[in-house]
Amino acid sequence: MRTPARPLIRPAVAALLGLAALLIPRSFVRPPASRPERQSSITIKGASGGKPRFVFAGVQVPHADRELDVTASVLADVLWADLTFEDVFDLSPRLQGAEAAVVSRPSDGPGIDGWVARWRAAGADGVVSGEVHRDGAALRFDLRIDDVRSAQLAFGREYIGAMANPRRFAHVAADEILGAQAGIVGVAHSRLAFVSDRSGGFKEPTGSLRRVKEIFIADYDGANERRLTVDGDLDLTPSWSPDGRAVAYTSYRRGYQDIFVSAVEDRRQTAPTGARGKNWLPAWSPDGTRMAFTSNRDGNEEIYVMSADGRDVRRLTRDWAISTSPAWSPDGTQIAFTSNRTGSPQIWVMGADGSNPRAVTTEKYCDRPSWSPGPVNEIVYVSRTNTGFDIKVIELATGAIRQLTAGRQNESPVFGPNGRHIAFTSSRSGTQQIWMMTRTGGDLRQMTRLGNNSMVSWSR
Repeated sequence: MRTPARPLIRPAVAALLGLAALLIPRSFVRPPASRPERQSSITIKGASGGKPRFVFAGVQVPHADRELDVTASVLADVLWADLTFEDVFDLSPRLQGAEAAVVSRPSDGPGIDGWVARWRAAGADGVVSGEVHRDGAALRFDLRIDDVRSAQLAFGREYIGAMANPRRFAHVAADEILGAQAGIVGVAHSRLAFVSDRSGGFKEPTGSLRRVKEIFIADYDGANERRLTVDGDLDLTPSWSPDGRAVAYTSYRRGYQDIFVSAVEDRRQTAPTGARGKNWLPAWSPDGTRMAFTSNRDGNEEIYVMSADGRDVRRLTRDWAISTSPAWSPDGTQIAFTSNRTGSPQIWVMGADGSNPRAVTTEKYCDRPSWSPGPVNEIVYVSRTNTGFDIKVIELATGAIRQLTAGRQNESPVFGPNGRHIAFTSSRSGTQQIWMMTRTGGDLRQMTRLGNNSMVSWSR
């Protein structure tokens, strides 16, 4: 689902590319008219069923223009990083200068045979190339992927939008390439929300100083960090709405835990719980119409659900023990949660109406479940091990558990929107930071560095 910050994409025909998509920012009052798009049926395959090998020519500037040179460099770097992140292509490092200039497929004619022979000999399956141009006050980005075997265009797009945001061009292009050539939903347009103490402030609510923590958001790769809340208190446990327009979170601004919802664009806030009891750990349903949360309004810490506007509050759990940390299944029919009703905190699963609660872990201590998007039916959670807290994943169909981290403090895991990566909090660098890894525990990446950062949520 498109977030409000994501540029609007409309199909068009590009004169140089043959098939295209038009990217128009919201600031354009009169966007160019869209035109039909001719679909390409070529999906580039790798040799012997392996990853397709793409030569990456970067992004060229046909005419001398220093500003466009910088823009082209940003486009190339971000596009390459976005495609590399999903690890479905064997993508060569970006070519430079004269070497890059000869990569693009020439017009049909005598030169085409030499172009095919060159890249076949190099073992390439496809060639990625782009150009940037000025289109009045806007930027035009022409992108193409040519199939070496057939010497035909496999993917072509034209993007037009604001000159000031080349990263957004690259993110949108990367997700379209991944969808067209790999059949996966990319996450380059997605964003992170997390807790940070980087403001350096302190508050003394009960006679002792504590750090002020606010909610921050950033692009999925950690770029474009910005502060979402300015409560000047302790804000925790952010949760993205499914449409990416708002973040629900827990705040102590009233002197106790309560849930607030902050709109991303204008920071307008609402408090849907009506301030009854203490309320924390909000979790949006997949369709955005409901919110599960923890509350002690009836005395014990239990799981409740309400409509997104705070109406129709219903209690789901009824036990002497604590029930907390709700997380919805992708289809909205089940909720995972943490409960110590068997003696120690474990991961439980119940129907979205509270029916049929059942434990799915039997370990020392488990908490903070997050459900994987389909079709894989897995839950990631934090587990206390002999060396600290670690991230584990349980396959619900079989009960098989795999441990993804080993030692140090690793907490608050959450699956990415396509289930291929997991974001989590770790102190492995000496301070609490947001990290990412693949769903199998590989390719560790540190995403934040300023201050201490924790409790990440990943938008769709």
